[in-house]
Amino acid sequence: MTPVTVLGLGPMGRALATAFATAGHPTTVWNRTPGKAIGLDAAVAASAAEAMSASPVVVVCVLNYEAVRSILDAEALVGRTVVNLTGGSPAQARETAVWAGAHGIDYLDGVILNGVVGGPEAALLYSGPHEVYRAHRATLAALGGNGTYVGTDPGRSAGFNVSLLDLFWTSMFGVVHAFRLAAAQDIGAADLREHAKVMAGLVPELVDVVAEHVEAGHFPGDASTIESAASILDDVIDTVRADGLDDGVLSAGRAAVRRAVEAGYGSDGFSRLAVL
Repeated sequence: MTPVTVLGLGPMGRALATAFATAGHPTTVWNRTPGKAIGLDAAVAASAAEAMSASPVVVVCVLNYEAVRSILDAEALVGRTVVNLTGGSPAQARETAVWAGAHGIDYLDGVILNGVVGGPEAALLYSGPHEVYRAHRATLAALGGNGTYVGTDPGRSAGFNVSLLDLFWTSMFGVVHAFRLAAAQDIGAADLREHAKVMAGLVPELVDVVAEHVEAGHFPGDASTIESAASILDDVIDTVRADGLDDGVLSAGRAAVRRAVEAGYGSDGFSRLAVL
């Protein structure tokens, strides 16, 4: 079994260390704040450099890329592989990969999509040199679930992540805003909840529809057009404003719809907005 070092022992770091140790990989851990390794089946390094020197594979999962760069020691990492599972932007991933390459360090960037490690439901993406991923795929399999290699561009896994987080957080703002608007209309949260789930249940099917339209480059408006969306959005935004609520997100969407109509795409399906 390949020895593995885990840098960072927040909740995800602890889960990573537990998964590697459970799979039989000799595991070394380090955390900037001492005392975080209690209960782990792992050796505790006295310093980050000592931890990096202990294993050929060094997994990093800390707060952000600034913390990553403050921890990584080029001298201790020469000839080793860094697998960075810290969330960040595609640009940060690429910059870190360039830094690693310049110091003789193999580098994979990755993301944990659903916050789960070690079980069959875990979903992780990796990007970077394919030969590096291939060399360590068996070790990374300890993290469970569906580890997927998405390409040689080190920023590609982060690109997936920010796209999916865009979907998640835009949706969550919609959820909380809907409850706020309902309250302004004297509709209780308990009264709205089941109806909200019915509406939200339309989204998975629409994800498939938009993906198919984008892939085909064809945006039929037979079910609903951009012009019809404009009319519906106007009714919603008028109500939001009348109730004195923030209309920023909705108005940004309405502006995108307006641009599409002005460009001559009003009779196309709403999916056209994904390529404009």
